[in-house]
Amino acid sequence: MASPARHRETVGKFQLKTIQFSGGRAEPRIIPAIYVKPFSKGQKNDYNDAEAIAEAALRPNLQTVSEKSQEQLDLQALHRVRSRLVSRRTATINQIRAFLIEQGITVRKGLRALKNSFETILEERKEEISPRMRSILIGLYGDWMWMDDRIEKVSAEIEEISRTEENCVTVMTVPGIGPMISTAMVAAIGEGEAFDRGRDFAAWVGLVPRQYSTGGRTVLGRISKRGSRYLRMLFVQAAKIIMMRPHRWPDFSFGEWLTRAAERMHRNKAAVALANKLARMAWSILRHKTTFDAPRDEAVIGV
Repeated sequence: MASPARHRETVGKFQLKTIQFSGGRAEPRIIPAIYVKPFSKGQKNDYNDAEAIAEAALRPNLQTVSEKSQEQLDLQALHRVRSRLVSRRTATINQIRAFLIEQGITVRKGLRALKNSFETILEERKEEISPRMRSILIGLYGDWMWMDDRIEKVSAEIEEISRTEENCVTVMTVPGIGPMISTAMVAAIGEGEAFDRGRDFAAWVGLVPRQYSTGGRTVLGRISKRGSRYLRMLFVQAAKIIMMRPHRWPDFSFGEWLTRAAERMHRNKAAVALANKLARMAWSILRHKTTFDAPRDEAVIGV
């Protein structure tokens, strides 16, 4: 048996790889980052790393993470690029608004309102805005338009993948789930083999109550917000889109449940509960390669 030090991998913030020997063949196993720290003792050196790997390899119930395929990595990269562009676009728009406010000019809320009135403001308020500030604003507006174009191209590429990827097509049969959620989900978990049931996937996304139990007393708080923040945000957005159209709820198999939930819960709380249900249904469809048990409602635009 080879020495553990020869198979050492980084023990740090992101991951820990252990080696499991089966029939004389070494199989690497990746441990989630949240479980790595307890195995790391003292400073980082070869001896401590090998000891941590050896100890982790002896844990029979330790959860591991499956490696992503190249297709998953490519799809995940597209989502990360799009998320960064959207964030930078929001920052650029806010900066334009801030500079206009400093000049005593306010614009009503909304991206479209600022875009439609920007050129008019520069023309009608040219005496109030200095030439240098005018040049700065025009440059920021150009950055905004460039990012809009890049976001549209990346979004179109993601939508094209969602139409050709079999797993994405099946997941999109769930009401409210469109190209963004389906591709982000496939990029994150593949076919969902890492989870035993839908509630485990919902817990991984962070859509379950945070638990603090002691002495036989169970206390449930707000959602845990663990796991993929990006995927959780998409599921909540999809839930809010469905809740905007209550006249369509009877068309869904979960329509009666959603009606009762909306009556007894705050709107935001009901949206999170619906997001949890959507996540569990999406995992079940992805894992078992089936379609949603209710007809697709084309009036509900998926995220």
